[in-house]
Amino acid sequence: MHSRLILSLSSALILCGLGVGLAHNQEDDEVRGAFLSSRDKTTNTANTAKPRHKTRVPGTAKTANSNVAKNPNTSGKINANTSSTAAATPIGLGYTLFKRDASGDAVRIDPASEFHTGDRVRISLEPNVDGYLYVFHSEGDGRPEMIFPDWRLEDGDNGIDAHVPYDVPSGFEKDERLRWFTFYGNPATERLYIVVTREPLASVPTSEALVAYCAANKTKCPWQPAPEAWAKVEEARKADVEVVASTNYGQAQTEKEKVATTRGLGLDQSAPAPSVIRMSASTKAPVLVTVLDLIHK
Repeated sequence: MHSRLILSLSSALILCGLGVGLAHNQEDDEVRGAFLSSRDKTTNTANTAKPRHKTRVPGTAKTANSNVAKNPNTSGKINANTSSTAAATPIGLGYTLFKRDASGDAVRIDPASEFHTGDRVRISLEPNVDGYLYVFHSEGDGRPEMIFPDWRLEDGDNGIDAHVPYDVPSGFEKDERLRWFTFYGNPATERLYIVVTREPLASVPTSEALVAYCAANKTKCPWQPAPEAWAKVEEARKADVEVVASTNYGQAQTEKEKVATTRGLGLDQSAPAPSVIRMSASTKAPVLVTVLDLIHK
């Protein structure tokens, strides 16, 4: 009897574990499906290509950004403006970390990998909504600085289009060495904050405001948010998010991905899925914050 009880309990625990596993797999499939199904079914052509960055600044945003240019250390709210009509689609972000191999090709790598001096990486970002993209970088406990938008590229514009991939650093840099993050110096944790919003962040300069500020204050660029404003980003990252990851590491970047990135084309449903997909649990969330830690050993 005792042995049978143990066997019965063990069987029950195994079945329970399988149930949990199946539930998780179903949730993962739902998140992945929701993200990928909003891609176009077929490949876009050059005739339907969109600009690399589409400015969609509402009337109030220009004033807010212009004020930041005059006073970049403002402690104004960093929350994105909310629309009167709630969006039906939750904000999602797919990202893939690529590492430069010995031949110069971009190969998918696990973001949790340890990196060493001389390693070069680049991150490809794929939003599922039209909106705005911001990328901040900090090292260790250092103060974050905004590395995208960049006042030197696309006139500081940071408008994004759904499912059009964006590389950080930009593949448009003339110097090939600047197309990658290169690890050097002392070991540290390089942290990237990737912020996707439906509306511009009120206290962050972009476009003309960013260009004007950096042209007049080159030693203070990349631009750094004030501590009070940055606390809003940290708060936003606590929102509930669904996450699903794939295991396609080791695969080279496809030609379709390269073309989509360089020509501003939307990825279709036949293109590889991003290595990691993160999606807001709420359709009403105006901001999605993703934190990526790159470990330099």
